Amino acid sequence: MFTGIIESLGEIKSAEKEGSNLKLTIKSDISNELKIDQSISHNGVCLTVTELHADAHTVVAVNETLQKSSIGNLQEGDYVNLERCMIMNGRLDGHIVQGHVDGKGKCLNIKDEDGSWIFEFSYDSSENVLVEKGSICINGVSLTCFDVSDEKFSVAIIPYTFEHTNFKKMKKNDEVNLEFDIIGKYVHKLINKTN
Repeated sequence: MFTGIIESLGEIKSAEKEGSNLKLTIKSDISNELKIDQSISHNGVCLTVTELHADAHTVVAVNETLQKSSIGNLQEGDYVNLERCMIMNGRLDGHIVQGHVDGKGKCLNIKDEDGSWIFEFSYDSSENVLVEKGSICINGVSLTCFDVSDEKFSVAIIPYTFEHTNFKKMKKNDEVNLEFDIIGKYVHKLINKTN
């Protein structure tokens, strides 16, 4: 379980195919604090630490993860948003994030607002529900969405978030990982089950 508050940016040092899996080694300033078997959110995808190095860690993404997320697009030199799992006696500063990506979105537009940025994304609304001013997790970042329609939505990015996440590297047409609010997903399923 995560909160969507990013702790660190990690740099991909290697991305190697192993059968249908992808083995990623990531250098970050929190890698030396990790443990084998620990769950870490990488761009919103919960992955297990399998190896530790001096200033890096290794994780493996299986085919299901590669199909549902944009993790398979990562290459050496790319940056990923990292978050360790939440501590039960800590504050929930973002929202409840599972690290289970629902699907991919695409960056449609980036607008510089002279002190903040508006990012617009497309998404598949057939299986997912978004509400105006509701929570959305994009590449592991907990955000509030607005201008919500059945095809797209927008988020506002403050300078701190822009500077400390991979939003600063994002370009139009980039794919992102989307995780929709778990409470909204349960309510949506219950309502659709009774109708």
